[in-house]
Amino acid sequence: MAQSLGKNSGAEKVPASAHSNTPALDSAAVQAARVDLAACFRMAARVGLQEGICNHFSAVVPDYDDLFLVNPLGRAFGEVTASSLLVCDFHGSVIAGDGVPEATAFFIHARLHKHIPRARAAFHTHMPYATALTMTEGEPLIYAGQSALKFYGRTLVDNDYNGLALDEAEGDRIAAATGNADIIFMKHHGVMVLADTIAEAWDDLYYLERACQVQVLAMSTGRPILPVDRETAETTCRQMMGEKAESARLHLESIKRQLDAEEPGYRH
Repeated sequence: MAQSLGKNSGAEKVPASAHSNTPALDSAAVQAARVDLAACFRMAARVGLQEGICNHFSAVVPDYDDLFLVNPLGRAFGEVTASSLLVCDFHGSVIAGDGVPEATAFFIHARLHKHIPRARAAFHTHMPYATALTMTEGEPLIYAGQSALKFYGRTLVDNDYNGLALDEAEGDRIAAATGNADIIFMKHHGVMVLADTIAEAWDDLYYLERACQVQVLAMSTGRPILPVDRETAETTCRQMMGEKAESARLHLESIKRQLDAEEPGYRH
């Protein structure tokens, strides 16, 4: 399923000096972003969100609006380290790192970061419960459980599945379809989570899968599911969003502590 960009795409390693007007790529801020993103990959693998060597997380490089970090082709989530992450530009060039991104990682993520400035982090997975709900009729989330209410009014369904995203046009279409949504259920495909920070992207991704898992379990009983009324759903979402940034920061710090104790190699 994984597709390499290949040399014909222009995704070849070029000197960092091609961006000589930008801050150094080894700054403390960039290294911190690398560690945070690597931690998300490792914990995603631990909680069952990994799918072979497919799927991808990306984040705009701190102080660098036209570059983004992304995992290289060929590494499973559980193998990603801070130093293995690639720095790519929006034209398909690898500015720093060994290897190339998976083709759909570039064509989707580069276009999202280019066209949606608020999307400083973009996490795409085929995580099982959320993906299962992209395969059913109607809206994916029923908003019957508290975790689901975190996403009330923040989701969009992209119904136009066109196979693998192997060109800029498909990436542009996905970006244009996103609108103001933070969560995109990609029909027949998976999900995309957009956020202002790596921590917030992780927090949303994790709780989205938990919300979908609980819903699938409820649906499997065959008993009617009772949605929360709209007013309560809106109020609860506002309450959750009011503490979103701090809660997400603490969540990410928690997973880094767990990883530091059990598999600290992710930092290298």
